[in-house]
Amino acid sequence: MNSLVATPPVPPHFYEYSRLSSPRPMSTPTYTPNSRKRKADDDGNDHDGRMSASPTSSPAFTPRSLPAGRNLKRSRPNISGRPLSLPRLLETLDTDALRGVLRSMCERHPGLVDEVVHTAPRPSVSAALQVLRNYQSTLQSAFPLGGNPESDYAYNRVRQPLGNLLDALSDFTPHFLPPNETQASTSLSYLDEATDIIHALPRWNTPQNNIERDSAYDEICKAWILVIREAAKRGGGIQLQYGGWDQKLAKHNHSCGGKLQAAVNELGSSLGWMHGPDSQNLGGPGGTEFGSIRDQLLSGTYGLGTPVKVGPW
Repeated sequence: MNSLVATPPVPPHFYEYSRLSSPRPMSTPTYTPNSRKRKADDDGNDHDGRMSASPTSSPAFTPRSLPAGRNLKRSRPNISGRPLSLPRLLETLDTDALRGVLRSMCERHPGLVDEVVHTAPRPSVSAALQVLRNYQSTLQSAFPLGGNPESDYAYNRVRQPLGNLLDALSDFTPHFLPPNETQASTSLSYLDEATDIIHALPRWNTPQNNIERDSAYDEICKAWILVIREAAKRGGGIQLQYGGWDQKLAKHNHSCGGKLQAAVNELGSSLGWMHGPDSQNLGGPGGTEFGSIRDQLLSGTYGLGTPVKVGPW
């Protein structure tokens, strides 16, 4: 009886605390057909999340490196305004502007004239003729509309562009003459085209206005004579034999009314050695079969009519 100890009564809230804090019994999950599929989907979603969170950790992802020396953006520490460099500035200049710059520099610094002359490429025949044709087009555009194109009024209207064309012709012609030009073919090609430009010069009713045109013919005739003489000294004048220069010069002389007759005579004198001293006799009955010595040499029939001697002379 003494071993029994009276225990005090348990307060009611004790049972409530025990009920809330006691662990919940683990229930065994039941198998459902979709449970494994959901598990796989959950695993896949977790895998995708890991891939998106750290793409470089995947062995299938290989980062691409940029080539050496290639920058995505050039760094420009100084963004302030500045003038163009000389190469970029020259790219923006057209032909007329560039000519103006060179002309202005040479006028302010005369020592640059020789440097520019020796640095610039040698003008070709086509380039010089193109400049002359440009002056010729300007001359034609300056004529007044209507009226008499040979009158004094028309002459006064085109006097300035006419003078510009004649000045350019006088400047370009010596450039293509010997000794500055050593190739006779180049000189003759220029003179042929330049003479056509003189043929196209306008004729005026007043004789005094035609003095400039007559002077141009006189200068071009002297140029023809100089080139013909120099060409005759080289290679026996063989360059004068080809190209039909005798016919071209004769045609020019006919177009200008005989103002180039001195050049025609000079060419005939230079070509005379090819016909020989007996060229007139060759044109007779005995020479019609073989023609001139020049024709025989070109055709390969020279000497065919000469009897061959055999034995001692």
